[in-house]
Amino acid sequence: MRKMSYALAAAVALSGVLFTGAAAEAAATARPQAQASGPPFPYADCVKEVKRQYKGKKDPKATCDALVRKGYIKKPGT
Repeated sequence: MRKMSYALAAAVALSGVLFTGAAAEAAATARPQAQASGPPFPYADCVKEVKRQYKGKKDPKATCDALVRKGYIKKPGT
């Protein structure tokens, strides 16, 4: 009876390891797809969005240039 409980415990532990490995593999394959829509964003989109959000209260070029230096926005012309 004790051998059966050891076998059952080993099977449960092995299935947990396999499930964790499968979940990690699925997450690793999903990341490149999600990253395509993330930063750096196009410069023209930045200027348009700053104009829309701040309605002329901020200089869109200066704001987007600061974001280019931080790496959130692509340089103009690239």
